Amino acid sequence: MSELYMMVTIVDRRFIRKFNSFYEEMELPVSITTLGVGTASSQVLDYFGLGGSERGVMLHFVTKSKWKKVKRQLQLQMKIDLPGVGIAFIIPMSSVGGRRVLEFLTIGQEVAKGEETSLKGTKYELLVAIANQGYMEQVMDAARKVHAAGGTVIHAKGTGGAHAEKFLGVSLVPEKEMVFIVAKTEHKKAIMESIMKEAGIQTDAKTIVFSLPVTDTAGMRLLDEFEDME
Repeated sequence: MSELYMMVTIVDRRFIRKFNSFYEEMELPVSITTLGVGTASSQVLDYFGLGGSERGVMLHFVTKSKWKKVKRQLQLQMKIDLPGVGIAFIIPMSSVGGRRVLEFLTIGQEVAKGEETSLKGTKYELLVAIANQGYMEQVMDAARKVHAAGGTVIHAKGTGGAHAEKFLGVSLVPEKEMVFIVAKTEHKKAIMESIMKEAGIQTDAKTIVFSLPVTDTAGMRLLDEFEDME
């Protein structure tokens, strides 16, 4: 997955619809949108021209070549470099749970084949599971069967339901729940496979799961101790 990235866009909440329309025009119909609150000081907000702290957070999935095109238009068309608009950045992905899910997330993009992980030697990985609302316990039960200690759940809204029928053979509801699970790299594959088996797209949960490499951590000693007790 050396050529695939998760693109994160953080904008003033007023601009969510505008940016969603822009990404549709850029042929990125699959996205996850959630709401957040900024924590910057008033001095920093004033400096960047941000009048409030309410944010929209959008997640998309792009290849390196796609990112270059999107970045250019973010600057030219959306004026993202101007104070008060927002920021966008990419994070390398290390794996996706299933070929059909990969095709769904990267509609119309050519994904270069490569090694599974673009950053070698990482001790931990961040697993991100996105499921229909109300099924997160089913996802976590599957994850706990294979070394997952716990996760953090975020409520979100998804797009791209019309494309899911083509690539996944299922219909998706827009209301989503995301869970972030930090796990040891050697346990990643087993956890993802368990989630795909117990709560995957063939179930009512309709879960998709992917992972991101974690390059450094703090506060993970308790997780190590928990796993040593198993």
